[in-house]
Amino acid sequence: MAIIRSDHDLLELTESCGEVPLPPYMHRDATTEDIERYQTVWAKECGSVAAPTASLNMTDTILETLRVKGVQIIYLTLHVGLGTFLPIRTDNIEDHHMHQEYFEIPAETVLAIQQAKSTGKRVIALGTTVARTLEYSFDMLNQAPSDHSGEADIFIYPGYRFKVIDGLMTNYHAPKSTVLMLTAAFAGWDKLLPAYNHAIAEKYHFFSYGDSMLIL
Repeated sequence: MAIIRSDHDLLELTESCGEVPLPPYMHRDATTEDIERYQTVWAKECGSVAAPTASLNMTDTILETLRVKGVQIIYLTLHVGLGTFLPIRTDNIEDHHMHQEYFEIPAETVLAIQQAKSTGKRVIALGTTVARTLEYSFDMLNQAPSDHSGEADIFIYPGYRFKVIDGLMTNYHAPKSTVLMLTAAFAGWDKLLPAYNHAIAEKYHFFSYGDSMLIL
C-alpha cells in the first residue's frame, strides 16, 4: 500500500488539483463553469462532494419572494457524500448499507423548528438530504436548543413514520435510489407513481438540474 504525505492542507490540494465531482449521469467532465453553477446560492462551507440538488433551483429572488409571504428560511450545513449516487443493489432493502453524511445544525435552527412545531406551523425540508438530517436528529430537536453535529446514516424507505418534517421539496429521482425510497416513504407510492408518470409524459427534467415537486 502506497502512503502519500504532504505538508499542504488537504482542502488546498483539492482546490488546486481536483475538479468538481459531477454526478455520473451527466456523462461529461466538469468545466470551470461548474465551480460556480454546481453550487447552491448559500454554499459557504467546504466539505461537500456534491450539491444538495433540490437547492439548485433556489435563487435569491425566489427566497426573497418566500420571505415576503411570511416563510421563515432557516439553515443547516450538509456535506453530501459520494454515496448519495449509489443505487440500491440488494434484493432486500434492509440489507442496503447507507452512507454517512456530516451535518451541523445551529441552535437557532433547532429553536425555529421547535417553535414551528409548537405553534402548528409546517416544517418543509428542501431536499432529501435535509429531510434525512432532520429525521436522524429527532431526539436532539426535542432538547434545549444547542449547536449539534454528527453523521446521518438513517435509511428511510416506505413504512417509515416521519417525526419532524411536514413537507418535502425534491427533484425527480433515478430508479433504485435511496432518495426515491425516501420520497416514496413520505408521499406514498400510490401518489408518487402518478406524479412520475405525468413527469415522463410531459418530458420533465430529472436529476440534479431537473424539475422539482413540492409534497405536502
